[in-house]
Amino acid sequence: MKNSKKIGNISRRQFLEGTIGLGAAAAGLSGCSAPEREAFFQRHFKELSKDDLVKVVNRLETQYAEDYGKPVHVATTPPIPGVVFGYGLDLSRCIGCRRCVYACVKENNQSRKPPIQYITVLELEADKGLELFESDSYYNPSTVPAKGKIYIPVSCQQCRNPYCVRVCPVKTTWVEPDGIVVIDYNWCIGCRYCMAACPYGARHFNWTKPHIPPEEVVTETHYLGNRPRSQGVVEKCTFCLQRVRKGRYPACVEICPVGARKFGNLLDEESEIRKIIETKRVFILKPELNTQPKFYYFYGI
Repeated sequence: MKNSKKIGNISRRQFLEGTIGLGAAAAGLSGCSAPEREAFFQRHFKELSKDDLVKVVNRLETQYAEDYGKPVHVATTPPIPGVVFGYGLDLSRCIGCRRCVYACVKENNQSRKPPIQYITVLELEADKGLELFESDSYYNPSTVPAKGKIYIPVSCQQCRNPYCVRVCPVKTTWVEPDGIVVIDYNWCIGCRYCMAACPYGARHFNWTKPHIPPEEVVTETHYLGNRPRSQGVVEKCTFCLQRVRKGRYPACVEICPVGARKFGNLLDEESEIRKIIETKRVFILKPELNTQPKFYYFYGI
């Protein structure tokens, strides 16, 4: 089962859009294995019973073991009650080293060929301020930070009012109780409406079969997080959901060499992220759009 979204010449998108007849659908499905048929007709994650979820996880783990030659555990850890995650980024500390980018790629099983990166670090002229339209994401100096430059990393803003969720025609993306915007990758039909709607360029489409070196595959994954995705789906940052729901920091927070990245529970008055919001001059990107991000930028120094 190499691609759970397509069997024969029929994609789930065609099937759901009704662009093929029942006869063609039956012909396309007739020669498929039981696991392929199960994957094709799998219910939405939020509709799965406990027994169904166990079957889905077992099928995925079998598929990943075949693909990568080693066991891959797929967790379904639920949100932690009383927790809404928030992120802070100290722009006065960020040096543009991109270690966050590389740690994110590895932790979240992102494709290397073609490359998919959830974090984009922008370089700007310090004397011009945060003029994002004049930023450079392809900067390559011999050392960082470069003289006269500042850096602003951008990724999914985990909005409270996400445009991407509004436009999805099959409801494959939603906001979890802990504030993380997630995707049921098995239900994504690849229409890319969410990519067009996102004002932060935070969603990424798998145009070809993703390549992850088997020796680099992270084996502790989550169904809604870093499990390997198939071709033809849209994916995004989930605050390393597989980590944070177990009390760990996102990979980008752990790897940052200058402590520019902060993370915690927005509902906890004693958390670092709450202290930052209450004591620093924080700002969000594109506030005029009313997306209400839970990703806050600030200058700590």
